[in-house]
Amino acid sequence: MKILILGGTGLIGSALEQHLSADHEVECVGRSAFVSQNALNKLVQDRDLIIKLSGANIVKRWNADYKQEILDSRIKTSKILKIALDSLSNRPRIICASAVGFYPESSCDQPFDETYKTPGIGFLSELVLDWEKYSKALSEGVLIFRFGVVLSVKGGALSQMLLPFKLGLGGPVAGGKQCFSWIHVDDLLKAFSYAIEHPDMQGVFNLTSPNPVTQAKFGLTLASLLHRPFLLPLFKWQIKLLFGEGSQVLTQGVSVVPTKLLQLGFKFDYAEVGSALKDVINNKK
Repeated sequence: MKILILGGTGLIGSALEQHLSADHEVECVGRSAFVSQNALNKLVQDRDLIIKLSGANIVKRWNADYKQEILDSRIKTSKILKIALDSLSNRPRIICASAVGFYPESSCDQPFDETYKTPGIGFLSELVLDWEKYSKALSEGVLIFRFGVVLSVKGGALSQMLLPFKLGLGGPVAGGKQCFSWIHVDDLLKAFSYAIEHPDMQGVFNLTSPNPVTQAKFGLTLASLLHRPFLLPLFKWQIKLLFGEGSQVLTQGVSVVPTKLLQLGFKFDYAEVGSALKDVINNKK
């Protein structure tokens, strides 16, 4: 199968390229693919599958310019991709990234699944709602994966947490009660392979572990694996000082479960946070 990964130079794209290259012909291109419409029109030709991952990092301090970059990196790129796809006589299958930020804030004992249709309130939920609208417009039968936090030491949130935790600086964030929906990087890759093997999969699928945990439990588990204390709290006002409006990414949590994947018979290799963290840390995944 000829696969094109767009916006794929980050953690997930790099991992997917390596994972899928064993069985498929894979080309991975960063956001530079969207600079020239003519170049993108040529790039999408003769593909069996296009995976669109593009999106600027949301765990940063937001200002008006950066919020626009967050939007453009997801929505403007989708519009440009649609123009390229419209030039084809035969459309490839499309898989698009999205995020669990669609859902309202919730506790771990009240998880949401794909049957919940009402988005949360605020910039993130509105972003995901628009992002998915333009993703669905790309083609008939688009598959949308709503990612939780992807666990890997090679990038993403966990890689940023490791140094302070190793220095003994870990502790509850904004009280630690907010829910943390996560997925082991290997289970994410496995889900993409599963989707390729099941071309009838379409619509929205949550890509998270079946067992979300509180931030405090996640942090305590990580600290225990590293044999470090988990005592130094990071208060909500401190996070807001650092990240401004973007602090909501860290201070608000959503509880999400992958009901549709489970109903199809998909098996998670790392359903529990302890085994997931132990594996990615010990095996440097």
